[in-house]
Amino acid sequence: MALHISATNPEHPALLLELPWDLPLEEWPEEYLVPLPRGISRHVVRYSRAGDEVIAVKELAERPALREYQLLRDLDRIGIPAVDPLAVVTGRLDANGVPLECVLVTRHLGGSMPYRSMFETTMRPATMHRLMDALAVLLVRLHLAGFAWGDCSLSNTLFRRDAGAYAAYLVDAETGDLHPRLSDGQREYDLDLARVNISGELLDLEASGALHPSVDPIEFGMEICARYRSLWDELTRTSVYPAGKYHYIEHRIRRLNDLGFDVAEMQIEHASNGDTVSFVPKVVDAGHHQRQLLRLTGLDTEENQARRLLNDLESWMATQDDYAPGDPLGARPEVLAHRWVREVFRPTVRAVPPELRGAMDPAEIYHQLLEHRWYMSERAQQDIAIETVVEDYITNILPKARKTLQPTAD
Repeated sequence: MALHISATNPEHPALLLELPWDLPLEEWPEEYLVPLPRGISRHVVRYSRAGDEVIAVKELAERPALREYQLLRDLDRIGIPAVDPLAVVTGRLDANGVPLECVLVTRHLGGSMPYRSMFETTMRPATMHRLMDALAVLLVRLHLAGFAWGDCSLSNTLFRRDAGAYAAYLVDAETGDLHPRLSDGQREYDLDLARVNISGELLDLEASGALHPSVDPIEFGMEICARYRSLWDELTRTSVYPAGKYHYIEHRIRRLNDLGFDVAEMQIEHASNGDTVSFVPKVVDAGHHQRQLLRLTGLDTEENQARRLLNDLESWMATQDDYAPGDPLGARPEVLAHRWVREVFRPTVRAVPPELRGAMDPAEIYHQLLEHRWYMSERAQQDIAIETVVEDYITNILPKARKTLQPTAD
């Protein structure tokens, strides 16, 4: 049997050939290894180097290796936080011609840590709560994508700091399955496994003296269940709003944004008892909103401005009679977006006299008006027409803002 390397990048096989595949991973010389902290695994795992990249190498049987490699590629394709699959190495033989286990190669996630390394010094309970939040978000995202993990645990997760919080990444997909959609039973099974696994892992830490004395392992295992369910409900529930309560929809979008999710699609159906609203949530990469707004409208803005404008654009499109996502007879999003620019964005911005705008560009003006409409609608508990918002903004907000920005005399 000849050594065979299946890789996602044509450059990787040549780089990987330099590694000692004729030796079991446990016997690899130090010169090939990179000293990084490793978590607990049912398989032998080592960190090595392939060219300029640090890689994780895991020994396992051929069939599960190929399966996990494909699952990781699928998760990467749909944008789920997981380690990047690089290659599968099969046909390994030792110096005596005895077959060795297959190897799965993934890219090391820079800046990440396994949970046991994070507990080398006693971790404060507040930090542990953030880890549970990150893991709950990861599990929700997997389930929304139709992925049943089958072994959710701290050991099968890597954590990376994310602006004061933590981001969780799936490491081990060996027990997973990807479906078009998960049933409630499949989700609850995954969640129950997570609860049991996490409580067990924390009990191990407690026995070793690495757990904060105020932390109850069983309660923390239960916490992921509560966090998961609140996230899942917020992201997937269908809301029914009274007619004319547009700001309720805005409030729902804001809550989703605060949870770290963006609305990829919004559907509004008119019913006799109100407007039924459903959302398709999605977590997006940096700069996504800028690129999307520029593509749809030609407006070049900052990221936060773009997110705000896109939310307004999506809400406006959902009210148009010819808006029919997936229907070839409906208006294309680009057509509707340019109509929104022509009929909504530009007239609204132009309603603010140029001499009152100061240094604000059109996108910032529109953003400020949307914010003001939000506050006015919340106070009135009903939608406020944009014309009324502009008038109030010019009369009551801009003069105060200009006064604040004026330099004071020495």
